[in-house]
Amino acid sequence: MGRFADVPVLLVAVVWGSSYLAAKGVTTADTVLAVLVLRFAVVLPVLAAVGWRRLRALSGAQLRGAGLLGLILAVIFLLETYGVVHTSATNAGLIISLTMVFTPLAESRVRRVRLPGAFLAAAGLSVAGVALLTQGAGFTAPSGGDLLMLGAAVVRTVHVLAMARMESVRGADALSLTTVQLGGAVAVFAVLVALPGTGASPWAAAADFDAGDWAGLVYLSVFCTLFAFFVQMWAVRRTSPSRVSLLLGTEPVWAAAVGIALAGDRPGRLGFAGALLVLVGTAWGRSAADRGQAAAGRGRAAAGASADQGPQTTRTPRHHTPETRGTPGR
Repeated sequence: MGRFADVPVLLVAVVWGSSYLAAKGVTTADTVLAVLVLRFAVVLPVLAAVGWRRLRALSGAQLRGAGLLGLILAVIFLLETYGVVHTSATNAGLIISLTMVFTPLAESRVRRVRLPGAFLAAAGLSVAGVALLTQGAGFTAPSGGDLLMLGAAVVRTVHVLAMARMESVRGADALSLTTVQLGGAVAVFAVLVALPGTGASPWAAAADFDAGDWAGLVYLSVFCTLFAFFVQMWAVRRTSPSRVSLLLGTEPVWAAAVGIALAGDRPGRLGFAGALLVLVGTAWGRSAADRGQAAAGRGRAAAGASADQGPQTTRTPRHHTPETRGTPGR
């Protein structure tokens, strides 16, 4: 099931890699909140209509858990969108990819398990590849936008772990949970955009959109938001948060591919070498995660078998002679 879940997660990395170019084409510093409201509001009515029956079946605990995940999601989007506006796409791709290191480290602390050395080495190789990849377009000095992207990487880690470990949302329908999450996030954005001095209103921003802006907004809504987070929630239940984050760590590779194909970027030899390292590191990390999970499964099975058998004692058998066999007291 882990390998089956890899394909849609990899597609999420592809669309997220393309989201930087799409977001920069639609968003300005004055329209961040307006675009976020529009981006989420486009898909919410469709989600609610399609999954209304399952949405009503959610318990109060599941609604509260999904609402909390929605607040975390809102923080991620705020940090990422403001960060992309105030830094280069190159820096953004490099910094956000640190999620693939933060997540396994955090997961190992939460679960009190030691990460395999091969997995850590694979993650390090992937980060080195991202560094080389971004050097092709030039790495600028750190800025406020870079710090926002670093915060987004940390909160992404929290979101992935929360989806995997929150008891209140286990067993709930993934589509319904995604709907509640996005609804909670858009509520946060709507409150913030209504405050004075937070930028243009959604209506004013929408009035200035042309056909290309609307196409970019729909792409961000349907593929980079709805599809991506539905798949992410589905995948972390069938594999591990570390494996999901490692696959999503290929995002900078796809961002570079989109930049080369559509924006005319030329990463150079170092950039292409970095892309190769990211792909190799991701494949290696997936194999290491598979071996670690298999070993853990064997360990749990052995422990269970030992517990079922109960404590064992060694006894010296009694040797009977014809005179004493079956005679009490002799």
